[in-house]
Amino acid sequence: MSIAYVLVNCDLGFEEIIIEDLNHMEFVKEVHGTFGAYDIITKVEHSQAEKVREAITFNIRRLPHVRSTLTLMGIPGQS
Repeated sequence: MSIAYVLVNCDLGFEEIIIEDLNHMEFVKEVHGTFGAYDIITKVEHSQAEKVREAITFNIRRLPHVRSTLTLMGIPGQS
């Protein structure tokens, strides 16, 4: 199983809209609003690493009002 944690910065005031959009994405398993340098953290999971990368690149990063992301990919076998 490939897992990535995506930290999201968004435009001020759009956090709840983006959280709602993320919750409706197929490979997104968890979404949480956060305090600190990033506004949202989300967990993306799929059996194929390529599908995880595609979900981040073509779905999450292209959401309106997402300013930037930081992706942390899990290392297989280190859980």
